[in-house]
Amino acid sequence: MRSVSRPRRSPAAIVALSTVAAVVLTTGISDATPTTVPVPDEAGVYELANGCYGVQAASGEFVRRSGSGYRADGATAGDAEPFRLHAAALGRFMFFGTDTTMLAHDGAGAVTATAAATAVTDWTVMSTGTALVLTATSNGRQLVTRGAELVMSEPGVVPDSGAFTLVERSGCADFPESEVNATGPVSGLGPNGEVRGFIDTHVHVNASEFLGGNIHCGRPFDPQGIAAALVDCPDHQPNGLPAVLENVVSYGNPFKEHDTTGWPSFADWPAQDSLTHEQTYFKWVERAWRGGLRIFTNLLVANRVLCEVYPSTRNPCDEMATIRIQAEQTRQLQDYIDAQYGGPGKGWFRIARSPEEVRRIAADGKLAVTLGVEISEPFGCSLRSGVPQCTKEDIDRGLDELQALGVRQMIVTHKFDNALGGVRFDIGITGVAVNVGNYLATGDFWRAEPCAGVAEDHPLPTTVEGADALIGLLPPGATIAVYPPDWKCNSRGLTDLGEYTVRGLMARGMIVDIDHMGVKTAEATLDILEAAGYSGVVSSHSWSDTAMYKRIYALGGFVALYAGKLDGAGGDEKGHDGFVDQWREARAMRSDDFYFGFGYGADTNGFGAQAPPRQSAETHPLLYPYTTFEGTIMDRQRTGTRVFDVNTDGVAQYGLIPDWIADMRNVAGADGDTIIEDMSRGAEAYLQMWERARS
Repeated sequence: MRSVSRPRRSPAAIVALSTVAAVVLTTGISDATPTTVPVPDEAGVYELANGCYGVQAASGEFVRRSGSGYRADGATAGDAEPFRLHAAALGRFMFFGTDTTMLAHDGAGAVTATAAATAVTDWTVMSTGTALVLTATSNGRQLVTRGAELVMSEPGVVPDSGAFTLVERSGCADFPESEVNATGPVSGLGPNGEVRGFIDTHVHVNASEFLGGNIHCGRPFDPQGIAAALVDCPDHQPNGLPAVLENVVSYGNPFKEHDTTGWPSFADWPAQDSLTHEQTYFKWVERAWRGGLRIFTNLLVANRVLCEVYPSTRNPCDEMATIRIQAEQTRQLQDYIDAQYGGPGKGWFRIARSPEEVRRIAADGKLAVTLGVEISEPFGCSLRSGVPQCTKEDIDRGLDELQALGVRQMIVTHKFDNALGGVRFDIGITGVAVNVGNYLATGDFWRAEPCAGVAEDHPLPTTVEGADALIGLLPPGATIAVYPPDWKCNSRGLTDLGEYTVRGLMARGMIVDIDHMGVKTAEATLDILEAAGYSGVVSSHSWSDTAMYKRIYALGGFVALYAGKLDGAGGDEKGHDGFVDQWREARAMRSDDFYFGFGYGADTNGFGAQAPPRQSAETHPLLYPYTTFEGTIMDRQRTGTRVFDVNTDGVAQYGLIPDWIADMRNVAGADGDTIIEDMSRGAEAYLQMWERARS
């Protein structure tokens, strides 16, 4: 375990805390009774996070560990059990003892000690002005004393023996948590006031809630900490063999086994090629921020058809309902991180709704989190047998709702054709599977034709070999479509409703993400943007034909590449060259009329494999520790007993993104300084694009 640092406190906060706890010397504790002083206000309660305290009852006795629980019969402050206060949320804490058990209740009247971090270890701490009240968050009953016993109050009864104060202690155990392994300050701004750092234009931090909520294993945070957040799925137990989806989509082997243990060993996951295990735990994102990340575009993601096909769900499959759930989870994550740092607004993870907010956040040295959407049927705009299932009124209501939720970037078509336009095809057996999904969603398979120009939507399957299991998803009599080898473009283009949506995004100053659009849809969208001189356009993760990049740059738009393999041919799942070679090609298309910077779209948690170890890493590795462009020293990242190394693990989880970027120097050779400079200019380039769109 590691030492969890306490929040940096202002002088005012120190004064506030001095009113809640009597100071006890760390060694040679005297048996004098601490002076009773007034407790702090609500803000002072937040400041208790990560502190080390003993608990004193109204009787003056101190709470100590006893048998299977606790008693309030300690005569001196030195008898008090030292509790580490882990913030479960703003104003909620877990009291973590020196033997790594926690203050808990049994759901009825008894108070116990338990090593399992669950809802019964979660306490809401409130100030009465003269004392603290501890209430079980799970059932609303208060912690009280009955003589020397600690018990829970009766339901509906306001107790008169539930007042407590705290004394500062030493010797507390450290609450389990991942390390960050980054040393140095975060500035966020360059010498001319520009935002300096990296941008991820496409990541999915809320995957735990998509596709019904049970398909993804783990969460970006949990009130009860890392041991509760990073657990494998129940249907992966006991040895990974039942995890059919994980085994097929990640490894192509339905009989693969994996170690299902999460904290603290993480023997087999997270892994760069595991597609159903959590990779954006908040401490890993924190490491990316410390390593240079400045804008984090979190795409809320959903797919109704895939949700309905999967047999286990806890969330609705309606895509807009899923988006609302994920937007709320993002706000909860912001609050949780605030709680770790001592109160509202004090955390490093800040949701931004405008370029101006991003600049303020960066100036404070924090991470700006912007929201986007990537769904297949936005606003209910599905297509059934060629008939749109939405209206212009639905689109306006939907865009207004997205804007109110804080969404500022939108993918218009995703995986399946919809009432707005045609999609870009997937390839290989994945393409066959997605085409079956297109049939289930729309009543039709993709309609294809020869491409009219150099841009294409990927080759379509010419055979259904290996697709036997997919055939079973179709209704009787339906067969999977196959296509001539030169039919590589979707014949569906941007519809009237699609044009209405694009113009609606422009009217609201939102960013049009053309990724996943078929060539005809993307070209028609760019025609509209060019006619209006609208800069707010992005290709967020290599899901547009590269022929579109020059037009995007000419508009003042932004290009980011999928954060895949750095070197060699066939750098990503679609057969593109490595990231560095693709960067060189894209850079050659840039416009000199606009500030240039470059970005990446990790697509983490989005059913896309992350970057594998570099081919030459064994003989020419990234050396740890290394120093970032702004002077932060980054060592290998440690979570529990697992130590991650980009040379052997690739980007197994999001905390390795800075290592992956640092490794670009090794691949780029003489262009090493240039690619790091371009990446560090990415956040500012994206911001200037967004500002032009809003002007």
